[in-house]
Amino acid sequence: MTDGVFIGLGSNLDTPEQQLRTAIGAMGELPHTRVLRSSSFYLSAPVGPGDQPDYINAVAELETTLEPEALLDALQTIEAAHGRERSVRWGARTLDLDILLFGREVTDSERLQVPHPRIGERNFVLVPLAELAPALTLPTGESLQELLKHCPRNRLQKLG
Repeated sequence: MTDGVFIGLGSNLDTPEQQLRTAIGAMGELPHTRVLRSSSFYLSAPVGPGDQPDYINAVAELETTLEPEALLDALQTIEAAHGRERSVRWGARTLDLDILLFGREVTDSERLQVPHPRIGERNFVLVPLAELAPALTLPTGESLQELLKHCPRNRLQKLG
């Protein structure tokens, strides 16, 4: 079992909070996988093209025996079941599930980069991740707290 597997969740279409809740439930139903916990939900400004609604974001921690690319396949199946369309990069979406960290593993393939390559630039990832694992150090040696110090807060807002 690999623990310390962190998944970033985001949605800005079709009742985003419900999209995240059902996605967390679906991740818990994956073979050989348990959802250990999930962060609060956060409202964040969209990153990407055009006029988009704000996002709801969270982070979930999993324990799994799946390999990273098998987990990626499973997450993309969950996204598709939620109506995810991959037409515009960083466009509005019903559900986005990103593998942020996979234990201490570093992966750099055509399909998958772990740690997520933009983890340090995204407050909507760092803040909920810090809620779950404040003392975390990435496999690259970077401290989560150091990354947080250098990442602007922008309009990130914790939801009640």
